[in-house]
Amino acid sequence: MLVHLTIRDFVIVDWAELTFKPGFTVLTGETGAGKSILIDALMLVLGERGEVGQIRHGCERAEIIAEFDINPIPGMQDWLRKKDLQADPGICLLRRILDVNGRSRSYINGCSVTLQQLRAAGEQLVDIHGQHAHQSLLRGEMQRDLLDGYAGNSELARAVATAYQHWQQLHQQRLAWEQDAAHFLQEREQLEWQLQELSALNFSLEAWQTLQADYSRLSHTANLLEAVESSLEILSESESATLGQLHAVLARLRHLLDYDSHLKSPYDLLETTQVQLQEAVYELKHYQQSLDLDPQSLHIAEERMAAIHTLARKYHIPPEEIPDLLQRTMQRLQELGGDADGSSLAAAVSSAQTTYDELANTLSIARRKAAETLACQVTRAMQTLAMSGGCFDIVLTPFNHGNAHGREQIEFQVSTHGGLPPRPLAKVASGGELSRISLAIQVITSQVGTAPTLIFDEVDAGIGGRVAEIVGKLLKQLGKTRQVLCITHLPQVASMGDQHWQVFKTAEPAADKAILSSIHSLNEQERVEEIARMLGGVKITATTRKHAAEMLQKNK
Repeated sequence: MLVHLTIRDFVIVDWAELTFKPGFTVLTGETGAGKSILIDALMLVLGERGEVGQIRHGCERAEIIAEFDINPIPGMQDWLRKKDLQADPGICLLRRILDVNGRSRSYINGCSVTLQQLRAAGEQLVDIHGQHAHQSLLRGEMQRDLLDGYAGNSELARAVATAYQHWQQLHQQRLAWEQDAAHFLQEREQLEWQLQELSALNFSLEAWQTLQADYSRLSHTANLLEAVESSLEILSESESATLGQLHAVLARLRHLLDYDSHLKSPYDLLETTQVQLQEAVYELKHYQQSLDLDPQSLHIAEERMAAIHTLARKYHIPPEEIPDLLQRTMQRLQELGGDADGSSLAAAVSSAQTTYDELANTLSIARRKAAETLACQVTRAMQTLAMSGGCFDIVLTPFNHGNAHGREQIEFQVSTHGGLPPRPLAKVASGGELSRISLAIQVITSQVGTAPTLIFDEVDAGIGGRVAEIVGKLLKQLGKTRQVLCITHLPQVASMGDQHWQVFKTAEPAADKAILSSIHSLNEQERVEEIARMLGGVKITATTRKHAAEMLQKNK
């Protein structure tokens, strides 16, 4: 669960440090006080993309740190271990820094990670239900994703999409082959001949580098021998050889060392020079013996070089790119297929279609089962949300041919009153009814999720009265098994909370009077005042406070 959250210089929050507890936590405050900023900060540290505009005005960077207790999540601990990101046992520390220059940095347990890794960790820790979820619920793709997520079919749905794309790609290749078979046959013959020619060259970059070095040496052997012989003549073999003259100099200076000790230093340098020069002469003689005028080897190297350059010029590439051309040729041949009548391509299409059919059928079976269960649960929830007699249904309409999303269209249908047939959600439900249905679905689907922390951002919009009290009880019940955080404007929901945070705006003492957002944990008396404010508005009376206290006492 979420244990600790630190926010620095984010939007209008200069600094906030929050400690969270298990159960149902509510966040309240005036409209515009910055309640949703907390959600935005959490989303940023959980891997959402950030914007420079989220950095507080005049600051260099924004920083968000979230600490989670992952003892109840063995899968998360295994994931950290596999990624070599584990730190203290049972603790996961996420950190996100957003610089004013647009640079973003992400860390898990102090280790720098990619945004994708941060998002993958966040998905295992927190599930956020936004305040506009009821609007997105009208979209067909959202209904499909919600059903698949509820059934645990998300991975299977992605596999179906991948299989469909692969099948369609091969199918298009097959159609193209049939439309222009002669062209493909000609291209295949040309590629086969090209592959044979490139393979026969037996070219490798390592051998090419060795060949160039050997050719350079063999083609300059005469010059090398002449230079070595001349050097040896000057150094050691002529009458006035350097070594002989240096030996004479040392012999003369050696007799004079007794007369002046200052001569010792240049003498030692000359003596060292003589030793090194003698070593150089030995090395030159050894090198001279290794050199050999070999016209046959030179001729072989020249022919090999000529063959490589000829082939490279033919295909308009440098010799170093010959291996890449060979790889591309083999890949294109594989795409075209190895047969003249296209039978292997047809077989590949059939195999890909079979794979898709099997995956899509498995997905369809799982969807039908999950749709029946989810529809029953939402229908039961509707009876307690001022829609007595209403029912919820999930209709799966089969396609003649499947697509990337499976073999059926998924549509949520609802009847808000008894005796009326279900109709599409967008055509029947009012705004308030849609909000209640959406909330019921979110609560139900969150119960089958694995994330230990659930955040509801004003999902109770559009409801009130007795229904609001029922919604509060639903969230409080959910808080018995999960950590639930809810931003709300409803006193009925806020009074259900096990903990209560208030968000409010303050002005900085500086001359510019910048507006800041602050978060404060409320005690019992402060909760009464806040619930009373939510009940009574601007003027809070003794009666309003009494009502607020009664609500809190009742919901303990």
